[in-house]
Amino acid sequence: MVRRSSGRLPARTAAAASIVLMSLTAATVPIGTAHAATSDWSLDLSAVDGDDVNVRYDGHALRLRSTGSGPASLDRAEASGQFVLPPRELPEPVDRVTARVDEQVSDGATVEVDVRAHLGGVAWTEWAPAGTVLPTASTRVQVRVVLTAAKAAYAAPAVSAVHLAADRSAKSGRAGGSVQAAGLTYQVYATREGLVGGTTANGHVITTRDHFVALPSRRGLSARNTGDYSVRACSPATGRCEYAPVWDVGPWNTKDDYWNPAATREMWKDLPQGRPEAQAAYQTGYNGGRDQFGRTVANPAGIDLADGTFWDGLGLTDNAWVNVTYLWTGSGPKGVVRTSGGPLNLRASASTGSAIRGLAANYANVIIECTVRGQTVTGTYGTSDLWNRVGSGHFIPDVYLNTGSNDPVAPAC
Repeated sequence: MVRRSSGRLPARTAAAASIVLMSLTAATVPIGTAHAATSDWSLDLSAVDGDDVNVRYDGHALRLRSTGSGPASLDRAEASGQFVLPPRELPEPVDRVTARVDEQVSDGATVEVDVRAHLGGVAWTEWAPAGTVLPTASTRVQVRVVLTAAKAAYAAPAVSAVHLAADRSAKSGRAGGSVQAAGLTYQVYATREGLVGGTTANGHVITTRDHFVALPSRRGLSARNTGDYSVRACSPATGRCEYAPVWDVGPWNTKDDYWNPAATREMWKDLPQGRPEAQAAYQTGYNGGRDQFGRTVANPAGIDLADGTFWDGLGLTDNAWVNVTYLWTGSGPKGVVRTSGGPLNLRASASTGSAIRGLAANYANVIIECTVRGQTVTGTYGTSDLWNRVGSGHFIPDVYLNTGSNDPVAPAC
């Protein structure tokens, strides 16, 4: 079977009922001296489809479909929705996309335009506000529009037009990939999300013993049924791990990308890299012991685990400290786990008879460290004796990974 490579406004508060039109928001202001724009276009806001979450187009503007719907992990602390455009191919590499937005917002509502760049294969940069200089220049970019409304007001934001311009900044890095490197890893407190039947920030309806995680920032949120942003969560107590996609936002905040350095962190820039705001609030009374919504923080959680990830993947029975690797922050050849639906066993060696070290969820995006020949296995992509090591003591049959190639994509172990 031939494999295929995967590929699909800064917050501003106005006076109640005020209207802001044709606005160039703070995050869309160009940084440094730029080359001439290489491409400009406008979004078709009427093209709402099944990939979008809790948004509708009423013939005039993009709006929230329901002001009572938000990320399951946040317990409806805010209403939100997102309009995700297909990737756009450009004639030459760019590393910045600026946005001019025709919007209507009132107190408690926000409209954000985010952009990311393709890194090659199945990898993308993290989502960043429009106008930000991206880590790499690419001929393929993707845009999303995120609408939110505070629970206290449930004001309804509206967007009537979004105009975009792409260019190569003076600070541009080289286009293309980089040397293989492990992703950032931090120890954080994990809680069980549960909430079966609820809807996640990317539109996934939570099932019994589901396999995904929630992080407190949309910068690392994967679209439904994708794993562009995935983590490896490991329990020191049980010795088990799971590779799982990020499908929800929470549990306490939505703008706490604590894995990033202070210079690029959305909020809480005075906290050390790797320290979730909820942990600081709970342990030391940071921000008065409250999250960004003013709620009293009842635990130091920096990640939520779906029931299957919590119980079956890591073998946990209660909330616990776990080691989390944010896989998209690493580099090197990657592959997407593809099964008939359920998770895949992680093996201690290249054999189905070797010890099980945990699970790899369907759609998880993993870094392939090296390859080895072992037991012949039949899977999603045919039959082969090739196995991929995706972590220390973690082996996956190649026939369950979409790497974009029928040949090994990493050197021999």
